[in-house]
Amino acid sequence: MKLHLKSFLYLSVTLLPSLAFAQDSLEKALQMPTEKKNVQATFKATKLINIQTNETIYKNELDFRVDHRFGDIAGSAGGTKNFFGLDQSTDIRIGFEYGISDRLSVGLARAKGAGVVTQLYEGNLKYRLLEQTADDKIPVAVTLFGSTTISAAKASTDPTAANAFGKFQDRLTYVAQAVIARKFNSNFSMLIMPSYIHRNFTVFGDQNDMLALSVGGRIKITKRMAFVADYTIPFRDKNKEAYLESTLGTKYYKTLGAGLEFETGGHIFHLNFTNATAIQESQFITDTNTSWLKGQYRWGFSIARRFSLDKKKAK
Repeated sequence: MKLHLKSFLYLSVTLLPSLAFAQDSLEKALQMPTEKKNVQATFKATKLINIQTNETIYKNELDFRVDHRFGDIAGSAGGTKNFFGLDQSTDIRIGFEYGISDRLSVGLARAKGAGVVTQLYEGNLKYRLLEQTADDKIPVAVTLFGSTTISAAKASTDPTAANAFGKFQDRLTYVAQAVIARKFNSNFSMLIMPSYIHRNFTVFGDQNDMLALSVGGRIKITKRMAFVADYTIPFRDKNKEAYLESTLGTKYYKTLGAGLEFETGGHIFHLNFTNATAIQESQFITDTNTSWLKGQYRWGFSIARRFSLDKKKAK
């Protein structure tokens, strides 16, 4: 009896650690792999001041957005005579975006348009190609954006004008962009965005194809307020740029926008300043001919409201 007791105690001491280790290994083997965690809310809205962000509309959500640009605050066209630009409107855009899936959204918009090419109708697609992960295995988010814009303005009889449309195809402009964004921490996000614009018809002497590069950022100030800014550099052919300036007196500038973003629950509100007169990518990248240094910057605002059309979520 004593022999059996000693044997039992010996086996218990030697085998129990092995059994515990085997059980722990089995639990680890059976444990499901944890799903990678994606970084959320790199930016709060689908646009900053002028440019797109990497954010899209989630499935069965509808985003309604209004953008407005006033006239020049200062310079020869600004000042008290037009109440610092508030008596004028250079462009207005009303748009809707709908989430087909959590990655893909489709949009429709109508804009006044700036310059002579007006009455703009836009259709666009936006797709989340990559999402930044919390473990930095994917360090950036990449979103693709594409749009087609049609002008319904009356064709000019001047064959050199930008709106001397001879056929329907002349009214079309195409934009393709890749938004590369990173959320560095809860207070700071940044993006860089290369763009390609193709205009089927331009003012005489200008180019149909153009590349551009944009940078933008968001700095959180309080829980509900942030500072936002963006800057776009268009790469126009130097010879064509010199020709347009010498013959038409038109000089083109880079676009700079800065402002405050307010989050009010279901709304995102932007109050901003920019030298861009136009709102559409098809225009502000290629046709900004106003300068901050000349006082040709303006007040602007945008309001975005998101609705859920999913009946289950609504309940």
